[in-house]
Amino acid sequence: MVQASRTSGEGLDTMTDHRWRNPYRILPTLRAVVQEIYVLFFALVGLEFHSFYSQLLSGGAVTGSRPPVVEAFLPISALMSLKYFLVTGNFDDVHPAGLVILVAAIISAFLARKVLCSWVCPVGGISRFLAWVGERTIWRRRKAEVLLPSWADQALCSIKYLLLALFLWAVVVMMDAMAIMKFQKGAYNYAADAKMLLFFTEMSGTTAATLAVLVALSIVVKNFWCRHLCPYGALLGLVSWLSPQRVVRDAEACIDCRTCTRACPVEIRVHEKPSVWTPECIGCMTCVSSCPVRDCLTVARRGKASWSPWWIPVVGLGTIFLFWGAARITGHWHNDVPLPQLAEAYRQAKGLLHP
Repeated sequence: MVQASRTSGEGLDTMTDHRWRNPYRILPTLRAVVQEIYVLFFALVGLEFHSFYSQLLSGGAVTGSRPPVVEAFLPISALMSLKYFLVTGNFDDVHPAGLVILVAAIISAFLARKVLCSWVCPVGGISRFLAWVGERTIWRRRKAEVLLPSWADQALCSIKYLLLALFLWAVVVMMDAMAIMKFQKGAYNYAADAKMLLFFTEMSGTTAATLAVLVALSIVVKNFWCRHLCPYGALLGLVSWLSPQRVVRDAEACIDCRTCTRACPVEIRVHEKPSVWTPECIGCMTCVSSCPVRDCLTVARRGKASWSPWWIPVVGLGTIFLFWGAARITGHWHNDVPLPQLAEAYRQAKGLLHP
């Protein structure tokens, strides 16, 4: 009788303590607020960078400044800088903030899963909103816990790992320190942030159509870009796979209500797993905060007592801010490129092709 009630979802009143309220239920709302704040923050950064770019090319007085955080969107350059630093010990002076952000993201992913993806990334924030639109329109009456069958989800997820493998092969295997140094000092790297800006401000029809398709797919499938196409997320996922922190399910306490799986933004089948030890977990703690049973889902460290789910965002975000503060104090946040040299690179940006 107990098994039947677990399978069908009946009899939950007798198996759930209604006096208990999940103390982590505020986490999804807090994450949404923080993520949308970051969306707004990066939008303002984009406007600030556009103003700086325009002033620099005008030849007049430059009253604004170049926000270093735009280098968060130059992950390939940052990957080259990371290899160059590990091989030579020299820190990139063209896009130093990009390297700092990449290292901070990697360390935070190891300590507290993919917090950068679930709490900070503006693309993740936009994807979360599009998933919300989908859930309240075309998928409002869905009955299945997940929208994609396992084989389709795994096949699509493999795309981002193939892209990551391509980038790692090109940078880690094929480029030596001399090749990386030549790239770092080349016009293309100096203008990489300007080319990124032009990608959006002077968008081609093909680019606009591609983005429109991605938007549509993100409404149909939760977090389509993040789950299936983002190589940055794939890298952080592999690092987080080594993390000692993971969500653990108590099979004896579980009532098979499948609320956790329905809530998961990347559609991990949490209700089937003894522990969520997968690189796809973004560490959002939505499954833990949605569980109606006390101590059924917890965050465990290998061989040690459980972590409070609050520690995941606190440690992850704290690590990122710690690296940011250290970089500013040590002079590794702002670049040292003279404005005339930067202006010349920006003027060439439209015609520059990747070397």
